[in-house]
Amino acid sequence: MAKQPLSLPEILSEGDSNLSTHRRRWQSRQVDRVTQGWLNRDARVFLRQSLSTPCLNVLTQSRGATLTDLQGRSIIDFHGNSAHQIGYAHPRVVAAVKHQLDGMPFCPRRYTNAPAIELAEKLVDITPDPLGKVLLAPGGTSAVGMALKLARTATGRFKTISMWDSFHGASLDAISVGGEALFRQGIGPLLPGCEHVPPADPYRCLWDSGGGCHACDLKCARYIEYVLEKEGDVAAVIAEPIRCTAVNPPPQGYWKRIRNACDRHGALLIFDETAVCLGRTGRMFAFEHEAVVPDILILGKGLGGGIFPLAAMVARTDLDVAPDKALGHYTHEKNPVGCSAALAAIDVILAEGLVERSEKLGCRAVERLADLKKTVDLIGDVRGRGLLFGVDLVLDRIEKTPAIDEADRILYACLEMGLSFKVSHGSFVTLTPPLTIEAAELDRALDIIENAFKNLKS
Repeated sequence: MAKQPLSLPEILSEGDSNLSTHRRRWQSRQVDRVTQGWLNRDARVFLRQSLSTPCLNVLTQSRGATLTDLQGRSIIDFHGNSAHQIGYAHPRVVAAVKHQLDGMPFCPRRYTNAPAIELAEKLVDITPDPLGKVLLAPGGTSAVGMALKLARTATGRFKTISMWDSFHGASLDAISVGGEALFRQGIGPLLPGCEHVPPADPYRCLWDSGGGCHACDLKCARYIEYVLEKEGDVAAVIAEPIRCTAVNPPPQGYWKRIRNACDRHGALLIFDETAVCLGRTGRMFAFEHEAVVPDILILGKGLGGGIFPLAAMVARTDLDVAPDKALGHYTHEKNPVGCSAALAAIDVILAEGLVERSEKLGCRAVERLADLKKTVDLIGDVRGRGLLFGVDLVLDRIEKTPAIDEADRILYACLEMGLSFKVSHGSFVTLTPPLTIEAAELDRALDIIENAFKNLKS
């Protein structure tokens, strides 16, 4: 069967394409015979899928903010699948995992264990009231599924409101509430009752007539109010408090308005912080920027300390209403090794002041990129919260036409100089370094980005 070319929705997706011409050129220059042999073996045994397989390269080590490939080259990692808040192989997390492996490596589900209990207590302690009940899961997608089931059980309803262009995982229930065409198209019938609305994106606002968000009186929020009222039986609004891939902070007052609308219409507010929790945005939780508290909070990725796959759902205490149902029931939901890793990761974040550090270093990075924008017409916008930041590349700043090919070229130029990051939605350079990154290392990464733009112009 002949391979079909990528369509625009596939290109403008969660991450950068693994089938681009620039990737093939990079690999032809950078990958030696031994590495290519391993990549060929990988391709023979793994099913191919967009964004990940075939793979880019072969790694042999990950430490701190640095990856090492099979050829011995060091790569600063500003990607990390958003799982490396405390960097790779943090000594305290490694020690906690080793200690737990020597004691009790697994706990059958019908039992509990001290690390699981202590982790749940810690999550309750660091989240605001009325959040107070926890379920653990092996990944963020599974936690999203638990949240949807809890919302159905608590409200007696099954409909949801979520955002186009959002991402909540790749399982069938998660892509039903998710809004990315790459994951939804051609799969067949999805969950019923999944209503979608335009996202709150001040940079590409559908309603902006030139006066900014407040000139339209937050029509994006008013639209959700309208759907809640007209449907009348929505169980939950599920959303990322900030869209992490393109770093889209919502307009001021947006989430307060949605919070009030949910309360009026009996819908739960679910915040999916799988990728942005635990200090990434300069707050322990991204929703703290908005002065609202969700009914259900989903955590993941960095929760496992960059070592163990682990996620959590933290719900309002009064939502403990499903003792006769299996909301999760996952084999590894109280895995003592994963819980030990998570406890150590949270302790590192608190002890090393990584939340405050994220805010400080993030401001430093955004300032440098804003200075770069003054001399690079290709940069249409610089956005950031904490150590979640990036630049939107456009062919012109008036029409805001995505600079897709240029973003791909920038990516592989930076990889060649030793910096890895993700390109989101085809043209947004998404930068997510570890919160533990040294200031000098951050500056070095930004130097690489600056050089890549200079070389693109020459």
